[in-house]
Amino acid sequence: MNKQQAVIKPSTMEALLLTVIILGGVSFSIIKYEAVPHIPIFFAIFLLLIYGMLKKVSIQALEKGMIDGAKSGLGAIMLFFLIGMLISSWMASGTIPTFIYLALEFVNGNFFYAIVFVVTAIVGLSIGSSLTTAATIGVAFIGVSSALELSLPITAGAIISGAFFGDKMSPLSDTTNLASMVVKVDLFEHIKNMMWTTIPAFIVALILFAVMSPKEASASFTQLSSFKGTLNSLNLVHWYSLIPFVLLFILAFKKISAIVTLSFGILSSLILAFFVQQEFSFQMMMKLLFSGYEINSGVAVIDSLLNRGGMESMMFSMSLVILALGLGGLLFTLGIIPALLDAISQFLYKVPYLFLATVSTAIGINFLVGEQYLSILLTGNTFKPSFEKAGLRMKNLSRVLEDAGTVINPLVPWGVSGIFLTGVLGVETFDYLPYTFFCLLCPIITLIYGFSGFAITKK
Repeated sequence: MNKQQAVIKPSTMEALLLTVIILGGVSFSIIKYEAVPHIPIFFAIFLLLIYGMLKKVSIQALEKGMIDGAKSGLGAIMLFFLIGMLISSWMASGTIPTFIYLALEFVNGNFFYAIVFVVTAIVGLSIGSSLTTAATIGVAFIGVSSALELSLPITAGAIISGAFFGDKMSPLSDTTNLASMVVKVDLFEHIKNMMWTTIPAFIVALILFAVMSPKEASASFTQLSSFKGTLNSLNLVHWYSLIPFVLLFILAFKKISAIVTLSFGILSSLILAFFVQQEFSFQMMMKLLFSGYEINSGVAVIDSLLNRGGMESMMFSMSLVILALGLGGLLFTLGIIPALLDAISQFLYKVPYLFLATVSTAIGINFLVGEQYLSILLTGNTFKPSFEKAGLRMKNLSRVLEDAGTVINPLVPWGVSGIFLTGVLGVETFDYLPYTFFCLLCPIITLIYGFSGFAITKK
């Protein structure tokens, strides 16, 4: 998108005013009226079209700006299709249920907060959804914590930290795919590069949760045992169900393209599904890949955890990406983002200030708009030219987008994730916020790297 040419050159104040109006309008709609982000973004596009026409910009140029912006997201949309099919096929083959079962095997009364953190991280990594992890396994841990008479805010902090670790690092995650797509970085190269900041944050958070955990705790773990028993009874837990994951790991390690890697992950799991589920048919496979996996176990929490995936489940994310990138295309075509960048360019010639500006923008959009997708999309498109001018590889930017974008949204009380998590866990955002160690550490570590130059890759 940064290759687009601006057709007009607005003043800095004019560009700033338009930006404030757009972001203010989007954030007000989402926070005040609980609107899905698609509608306020559409109105923002309409506003920019009117502005462009008042500036005597041709309709053809405005349409081209939108199309060029949306066109840059086609690669991600293809990946979103594959991710949806991968999730549903991994459910049917037992790959994800087996991961969940193995994760629950770790749970006992010792080092409770640390184990909650690790287990939710594994589950989040395996299903690629922080909110689903928190709403299922997370709710179960809150119940156990209450029975043990332990701190609910610390437990919630451990759940959210683990869930967003999984969301950030999973190739199944829409935010992970989105961050790599916005700046055109290979998905698995992006995940590999994130380890520089994610692993230290994970280790420090794990130590903190271990230190804060009670040395011993004893209570009924009936609910978690029931989860494991249900997964077993559904015949979804098998050692060979992990074959698609191993294949995915090997292909990713060999740096095979994400589309080919995910395709083989889908194909191998579909073959396994015919062995895992005796009644599995070609017709069921077609429905599975589009509509997602469906099962009725009789346990609502298990059904909520497993009934997901399919192409259809990705439509929300894909439509938002198209609209947001179309908006970004107009912002470039009308010279608004170039005008803002020119105003702060004197501060961006040094890498530390560039990292500080990028982190601040990603966090600021999260707090202003309350939406992590927009934080990734707007920040990525805004600072991509600056990172190129500084001679930095784009994987540095995609990492910052996750470190300061993805993991910050649950810390915003009026953010989409913050509202959802408060509702399902029953713990106020400001209560659990001090204990979301992983989420708090990620932007700090990425800033330290930016100022020190450590793990910063140049062209």
